[in-house]
Amino acid sequence: MIRMTSPSDVSAILDERGKRYGSFIGHAAISQALKHIIFESRSDMELMPDQREALEMIAHKIARIVNGDPNYADSWLDIAGYAQLVADRLNER
Repeated sequence: MIRMTSPSDVSAILDERGKRYGSFIGHAAISQALKHIIFESRSDMELMPDQREALEMIAHKIARIVNGDPNYADSWLDIAGYAQLVADRLNER
């Protein structure tokens, strides 16, 4: 059986995340600016889907660090993890 999340559950999750990562509005502005720089500066750049997704997620994690708690190690490990996933695929060639 699927458990429905109540509005109070969602509110509690958002409050918790806001304490760690800062405001969503601030995070979104930073994340979108980074993605714009990455993808608009080289429109001719050919990327595989995993490379594009990794870059987007890395930008997302950088925005969380800048907008929120820079001492939260998990954000830094996530960046390393996304880069490692692409490097592993490239090294399989």
